[in-house]
Amino acid sequence: MTIIQTLKKEIVPLKSRIWVSAADGATATLNGLVTGGILTYYFTRWRGLEGDMAALVWLLFGIWNAVNDPLFGFISDRTKNKLGRRIPYIRYGAPIYSLAFICLWINWGGQSTSQMGLFFQLLFFLFVFDTLYTAIATSIYIMPFEMAISNKARSSILIWKILFNVFATAIPLILGPIILPGPGEEAASFRIIMISMGLAMGAIVFISTFYYKEKHFIQEEEQFPFFKSLIACFKNPSFLVFESISFTIIYVQTGLMQGVLYYFDEIKIPGIPIYLALAAGIVIGVLLWLNRRDKWGVKTSMQVMTAMFAAGCFIMLFGGRLLPFAMFSFFLVGTGFAGGMYLIPLMNGDVIDMDEHKTGLRREGMYAGINSFITKPAISLAQAAFLQILVWYGYDQTLAKGLQNTNAQTGILTAWMLIPGILLFACTLILSLYPLHGKEWENIKNAIAKSHQEKEKKYLMDQGIQWVD
Repeated sequence: MTIIQTLKKEIVPLKSRIWVSAADGATATLNGLVTGGILTYYFTRWRGLEGDMAALVWLLFGIWNAVNDPLFGFISDRTKNKLGRRIPYIRYGAPIYSLAFICLWINWGGQSTSQMGLFFQLLFFLFVFDTLYTAIATSIYIMPFEMAISNKARSSILIWKILFNVFATAIPLILGPIILPGPGEEAASFRIIMISMGLAMGAIVFISTFYYKEKHFIQEEEQFPFFKSLIACFKNPSFLVFESISFTIIYVQTGLMQGVLYYFDEIKIPGIPIYLALAAGIVIGVLLWLNRRDKWGVKTSMQVMTAMFAAGCFIMLFGGRLLPFAMFSFFLVGTGFAGGMYLIPLMNGDVIDMDEHKTGLRREGMYAGINSFITKPAISLAQAAFLQILVWYGYDQTLAKGLQNTNAQTGILTAWMLIPGILLFACTLILSLYPLHGKEWENIKNAIAKSHQEKEKKYLMDQGIQWVD
């Protein structure tokens, strides 16, 4: 067999782009339903778990995230399987991930369950669910870096990821306020919807693994020992800047999805114009970042995105009771969501490329694991901070929807938007320290691409396949 390769144009097949993105969207959908506030709302507002107990669950849960993510990243980098380093975890983990999601919504013990019973149910199933999420989502997240090296080729994947992740973002934001049961309301139909979502999304993730593949030459490389690999990541200055941004985006997205449930419960703003403004922001944001990526570069695009996102948060904080301000806020938030989905992975890919330039190894799994180690606590912190601020403002979770007082309504806006706005503004400033931009960086990227071609050439020749330039 003869293989002809060239550096002129790196192309990822369309079916591969669609299916890996569909798997990413399906995984994100289930995770968004769990971490985006719906699970917390379900356990506190419907099952009756006290807010401070739920906040403690999320803080304890964050400790587990500090352990399992770097460990799995290290293991996946060293995996040697005929399917690759990542695909086995995606394919065989998908059915169990789906089952774990379903278990979160079953009313174990009925309505008479004690506070401690509810506490341990939420804690246990969160631990199980997240362990599986780590194995699958980390592998899917770094697949574009396994499948392509140039930002243009990676971008062709990320566009599809944005399309599918729009649905993953919209489902908790839009579906949650419609289907979530309030105190004393019937929850059978809600649980049926959750079970159906778990089955459907798990099937998509499993089927997807038959439509994309990894570059197998990478798994032939010998990897660093665990602690050397860990230290090497933190010696990469671009990684430190990236993590401040990545942590913030996860915190903000978690808080925004959680807060919207309480916002529409208590502040009488019509949902349709708000969601239309959000959709317009996402569409225009995608077009903006696509158009500006090469002209501004990832660094400047990220600075503009975080500034717009921060402005949207502050506008909602101070004007969220008025429809025009709320719509403009959600438009800016939409551009921020689009930037987070598109620019963050490109930035992460560059950070990993710089590591390869320094170490000579592809260590996507370790970077993804440490990224989760740092950013997943943002999910717990966002949940806990939101709930605690509501308590400070006198929010009464036993009341039916629409009965909170003015002070509690102010607490919702404060818990929802204050910390995200501050973090995003800080990121705009921190990004000035990001070093991966300009002509020198483009030269490094080209050198990495040539190195990959040489490694793939050697791998194919070792398999008895002739390489023709």
